[in-house]
Amino acid sequence: MPSFEESLNRLESIVEQLEKGEHSLDESLNLFEEGVGLSNACKKELDAAEGKVQMLVRQRDGRLAPEPFLTEKPE
Repeated sequence: MPSFEESLNRLESIVEQLEKGEHSLDESLNLFEEGVGLSNACKKELDAAEGKVQMLVRQRDGRLAPEPFLTEKPE
C-alpha cells in the first residue's frame, strides 16, 4: 500500500492530467476513478491521524498535560 505522500502525489498528478484534457473519455474516467480511490484513502488516513492528535494544555497548577484535540465543541 502506498504511503500518504505517495498517494497525494499521484492524486496531484491525476488532477494535472485531467485538467490538460488530453486523454480519451475512457482514459479520463479511469484516471477519475483512481483519483477518487486515492482521495478516499488519503481522507481515511487524515481522519485516523486527527484522532491521535493531542494538544498540550497548561493546567491550573502550571504544568502541561495532554488533552484530546476536538474538532467539534462539546455541548
